[in-house]
Amino acid sequence: MAEVITLTRVRKARVKADDKARAAANRVAHGRSKGQKTAADIERSRAAQLLDGQKLAAPATDETPPKS
Repeated sequence: MAEVITLTRVRKARVKADDKARAAANRVAHGRSKGQKTAADIERSRAAQLLDGQKLAAPATDETPPKS
């Protein structure tokens, strides 16, 4: 005797497999590991600190004229 197949289950299984394949493709195309993200954040903050250290001091503009 033949096995009874529920078409709804087959359809849902096919959609689920397609979603998993699409997710895997997106992980390859766009994904970065947590370590890579952390390393990028550290490098970004290090570059910002280096840039701040290279800035020249702004001249003092709050000088008051001498009182007579």
